[in-house]
Amino acid sequence: MRILSSLQGRIFLASALLAVLCIAVAISLVNVTVTKEAERTLEREIIATGAQVDQLRAERTQNFTLMARLIADLPKLIAAVETNDPPTVKDIAGGYQAQLKLDANMVLLTNRSGALLYAVGGSPRAAAIAANQPAIRNALAGHDSVSLLPQPNGVLQVITVPIQVDRPSHEIFGTLSVGFLLDNTLAEQLKKITGSDVAFGMDGQILASTLPPEANPALAGRLRAAGISRVFIGAEEYESLSRPLSAGDEHAGMESGPVALILRSRTVQLQSLQSIHAGLALTAVLAVALATLLSFAVARTIARPLAAITDVMREVATTGDLTRKIALRYDNRWGDDDARLLATTFNRLTDSIARFQREISQKERLTSLGRLSTVIAHEVRNPLMIIKAALHSLARPDASSSAVREAAADIDGEVGRLNRLVNDVLDFARPIRFELSAVSINALCRESATAALAASDGAAIACDLDPDLGMLHTDPERLRIALINLLVNARDAVVNGNGAQSKNADGGHHMPGASTNGAAVTLKTAAAGDSMRIVVADRGPGIAQPDLAQIFDPYFTTKRGGTGLGLPIVKNIVEGLGGTIAVSSTPGDGTRFVIEFPLDESQRGRVDDDQGRSTT
Repeated sequence: MRILSSLQGRIFLASALLAVLCIAVAISLVNVTVTKEAERTLEREIIATGAQVDQLRAERTQNFTLMARLIADLPKLIAAVETNDPPTVKDIAGGYQAQLKLDANMVLLTNRSGALLYAVGGSPRAAAIAANQPAIRNALAGHDSVSLLPQPNGVLQVITVPIQVDRPSHEIFGTLSVGFLLDNTLAEQLKKITGSDVAFGMDGQILASTLPPEANPALAGRLRAAGISRVFIGAEEYESLSRPLSAGDEHAGMESGPVALILRSRTVQLQSLQSIHAGLALTAVLAVALATLLSFAVARTIARPLAAITDVMREVATTGDLTRKIALRYDNRWGDDDARLLATTFNRLTDSIARFQREISQKERLTSLGRLSTVIAHEVRNPLMIIKAALHSLARPDASSSAVREAAADIDGEVGRLNRLVNDVLDFARPIRFELSAVSINALCRESATAALAASDGAAIACDLDPDLGMLHTDPERLRIALINLLVNARDAVVNGNGAQSKNADGGHHMPGASTNGAAVTLKTAAAGDSMRIVVADRGPGIAQPDLAQIFDPYFTTKRGGTGLGLPIVKNIVEGLGGTIAVSSTPGDGTRFVIEFPLDESQRGRVDDDQGRSTT
């Protein structure tokens, strides 16, 4: 079959068959056979757990009711309550507290009018609320009552019984209330017994739960859900059943009544099903067997040519050797058309790339050599002519001493010019080696401005330095060279553009910290977010838009006698130090160079107060 001779066809057939068979078997076993039964089992278990929780709580209520009745019938307690004296009641009731303290969280005693005589356990506020519950009135009427009160750490179930005597006549002297908390401890006990998570809630809030507190908002929405509902808690899905805590409670049926939530993890339940594991194991065995057979058949025709191709590609990518070729060795019967086409195309591509690289490299060398030759020839010719003229002056027999000194000075100046030309070419051609250290950027800017002023006569430099700037980790000498180059160019632009020297009131001297308004050349520093900014601006004639895109290109210059290497060297220094340099210019209004470096951690986050102020 023709489709079997294609790499894409064989991979498609193998993958499609394996995927279809595995998915069909998995869906059939999991969804049809197991999922429905698991859902029914989970519902039965959660309903049975709800009934079990109700029974356990009812037994606990019954035990506390019986204990409260036994204590309320004690003669000493009855006599103490009859005195209506709180200290007397406290002395007698304290003796019985040991019988309840292991289980009861609160004990209250009231007189026949419902006034509080004794309270122990719980908060004062909880005791006051319990003493004013309808359950007290019911007990004074001779009826046992159960009430539930919300507490910060759970639901307080209060059992209230009357303190009464039947002989010689029926008389009620007060009430005894015993409260116990439905809290996290009780919820954990119920979880150990039932295997389900339990939560207690009231007034729309979860007050106690076996689940983490992060689950409370999700559980609160299930307090009034009818029947079994589902809720997601984190990455797990639970089935929950809400059960009112007491059908006889006065809160029953109200929106804010106490509720117990029974929860079982549906996610864990489904993961723990053995039938799923058995089905998946069977599917895995069949899939592995089938995949092994298909892989064996496909690997013979795919692995060898594909390995040969990838090995050569990896070697070419690592070494850059474009002469390395892919050679596939296999017979025509099991040959792969796609692999053969890929190998042939790759070999042709590497041949074309190698040829283009040779041609481009040759053209670049010729172009660079031509431009460099033109620049050097032009720059060397003028000094040589001046040196030759000076030598002719020295050769004259009647040359005066002043003429000799003038000729020697011309020769020295032109030799220095030739030396600077050679240094510029070498600085641009060879890699820059940086020596990093911490330096005050403001001090470095002042030194650069002073050096630029000393280099030649020209426009003044006004400095606006941010006093909040600290130290910068950089190469001070290299950065100073870059700043001097920019400042000298700015001063030359002002002088050459205006036809005369443009000075400030100081006669061209450096003015650190002076106002930059109206200055011909300005040097400014400022913090800009997470960066430190240096701005060199001038009020010269500006740079024409066609030239602006080329000013950082080597050998491009519009200055008479320039080499075209100054700004490229500046760019190499700034970028080598991890900074950026940008230029903007308006013809007739001047030029602005902006250098930015990342600030030290101690300076990050400063606000650049000068960001919106013009510096040109």
